[in-house]
Amino acid sequence: MPQATLASLTTLRLGGPLGTVLDLSDLSDLADWRDAARTISTREQNGPLVLGHGSNVIAADAGHPGTVVVMNTRGITAQRLTGTTVAVTVQAGHPLTDLVQWAAAERLAGIECLAGIPGTVGAAPVQNAGAYGRQIADTLHSVTVWDWDMGRLRTFPVQACRLRYRDSRFKRSPGRWTVLSATLHLTRTPAAPITYRPLADELGVPVGERPPVPEVTAAVLANRRRRGLLLDPNGPDPRQVGSVFLNPRISATQAALWSDQGCPVHRDSDGNLRASAGWLLELVACRPGLPVADGVRCSERRTLTVTAHGEVTAAAFDRALADLAARVATTTGIDLQPEPTRVGQWAARA
Repeated sequence: MPQATLASLTTLRLGGPLGTVLDLSDLSDLADWRDAARTISTREQNGPLVLGHGSNVIAADAGHPGTVVVMNTRGITAQRLTGTTVAVTVQAGHPLTDLVQWAAAERLAGIECLAGIPGTVGAAPVQNAGAYGRQIADTLHSVTVWDWDMGRLRTFPVQACRLRYRDSRFKRSPGRWTVLSATLHLTRTPAAPITYRPLADELGVPVGERPPVPEVTAAVLANRRRRGLLLDPNGPDPRQVGSVFLNPRISATQAALWSDQGCPVHRDSDGNLRASAGWLLELVACRPGLPVADGVRCSERRTLTVTAHGEVTAAAFDRALADLAARVATTTGIDLQPEPTRVGQWAARA
């Protein structure tokens, strides 16, 4: 039997051999999780590598010799709190896209703008996943995790999760926390006010309107499909991780300079100014469909999505992203930070 690889567990299909793989498809009872954690702890000095759908990671060619936990737990439990508010607790391995579709069918508002984002519910608070002016922090109530340092379950209210633009306390301490479930507070109301103009245009409504939840969910999916933002395993760019760079934080001086030259600039939820990473890449001659390096190119529809092809290695893909960031920094003085996380055994960067 061929040895399992990280490539088989990630959407880039890159990454070398694995040690032990534990698929936790049926492990939704927290008491059972304690037993599994004790077993893992006898094998690992630190916590295991935990993967959901592997849609936001670049896995090392050298692989990972230790334990890899594949978080495939599923399940949604709903409890009405008030006349309009419903507490929804979701297992960490549940696909985020499935949760959004369930909420749309139930006409529960709050996460409709997250339609089409790949990955699991457990990964969403780690990255504070968001799109179209909304993020998981807007509805998240609490997260239950396993703390590998303390060897016990912990539940963090949303305020303690330290959610920021594509950031959280969990992302800043990789290996310490394994998210087991998340509880959201959704409302049986029309959708949240539409603040993102392209989505308002898609819906044919003014900014600030609150259409029905199913209509917003469908519009988000249609807009993402047209812009090449859906992860389609049968499409022209199946080996990808979505956006490869975060929209960079910039100063007011930089914002004035580059917005005058056409760069879209916005404020994130913390009030920080951020420039469009995609626009900056196009400034240094990146375009949809054009090669970046051997086996690496921009996707057919979107510059900010960089895809893998052929026999390219993870190291070569990572190096191509570093080269792109260096070109932007040289041209603009703005530093781009990768959005996907590197996992596995990586050699130190030169």
